[in-house]
Amino acid sequence: MKTYFAHFLRQAVACTKLRLVLVTGVLLVAVGLVWSVRRVRAEDAHAPTSSVLPTVAVAKVDREDLDRKVTIPAEFRPYQEVELHAKVSGYVSEMKVDFGDRVKAGQLMATLEVPELLDDLHNAMAAEQKAEADHTDAHLIHTRLVSVNQQQPNLVAQQDLDTAEAKDGATAAAIVAAKADVEKYQTLVSYTQITAPFDGVVTWRYADPGTLIQAGTASNSQALPLVRVSDNYRLRLDFPVSVEYVKDIHLGDKVDVRVESLGSRSFTGTISRFTQKVTDNTRTMITEMEVLNPNLEIIPGMYATVVLNVENRPQTLAIPIQTSASGGTTRVLIVNGKHEIEERPVTLGLETPSKYEVVSGLREGDLVMMGNPAQLKPGQKVETKTIESEAVE
Repeated sequence: MKTYFAHFLRQAVACTKLRLVLVTGVLLVAVGLVWSVRRVRAEDAHAPTSSVLPTVAVAKVDREDLDRKVTIPAEFRPYQEVELHAKVSGYVSEMKVDFGDRVKAGQLMATLEVPELLDDLHNAMAAEQKAEADHTDAHLIHTRLVSVNQQQPNLVAQQDLDTAEAKDGATAAAIVAAKADVEKYQTLVSYTQITAPFDGVVTWRYADPGTLIQAGTASNSQALPLVRVSDNYRLRLDFPVSVEYVKDIHLGDKVDVRVESLGSRSFTGTISRFTQKVTDNTRTMITEMEVLNPNLEIIPGMYATVVLNVENRPQTLAIPIQTSASGGTTRVLIVNGKHEIEERPVTLGLETPSKYEVVSGLREGDLVMMGNPAQLKPGQKVETKTIESEAVE
């Protein structure tokens, strides 16, 4: 029994020693790890700090041509348009055109029937022939009397000579009057032929064969026209310019035009004329450009949109609109020659969709910061990355 107890006691002591050894080893490892961590932290604390500077986007102040674009509604209309009236009264005997037809200058479009005009013309022609015959007789009589008087002086009374000479002159004048009557009636007869005054399109027809047409001899006449002809090969594009921009309108200025009804077709033209007067009720000035339309693609009455450049500023200092600036007097952030952020007061002028005009406060070549990062302050050193104007826009 004693022997068994002594053996058990020896086993217990051995286990206790083993546990003490294990615990001691674990403690030593933990102490070593703590010491290593502290050493690394101490080395990091004494290591030199990094010198990397923040990079900011900047744009260079440059000179550009700035202007403001104004969009104005416009309408096409024919370059010329007339309603053709008859100069004489008569019945329409023939209509050679209908609306939509293209005509050339001088082309016959309608004929009037006026029989009494032909009768008057024939009478005038007969009167001319009689006047010529009377003049021939009077001239022969005057010539014979003069010849006799030359051969035998004082044989013919002077009164008879004077009468013959007067009759000769009167019959000559009668010929002139008769010829004038003939020309007048020939002209009136020519008015029965209605011809096109210029190349164009018949945009409406008012009369049919058999229609009685009254002479349109007065501007306020209610006489029925025969046809309406429009010159659609060249059009006028009229648009009203606000009185605010009248000062910027000049002959020959470029104008961009967009026609939505033709699939947003766009083209560029020039200002041809303007009224030189502002309309009282609309406070606008009608401005016009000419548009060639050889294929008649554009129909008069179509609407268009005109983009007009106004408030032109040639070669002015400009900065992108993405800077922290705004209209009027404000402040912007620039990066100076020491790579430090500097706040600069500026005065701005014209504002376009992509640029501001700089009136004062900046010089050509200055670097203006894009935006206004909250974490950056004046006096802080930074690196710059220049953004080109094309990329900014």
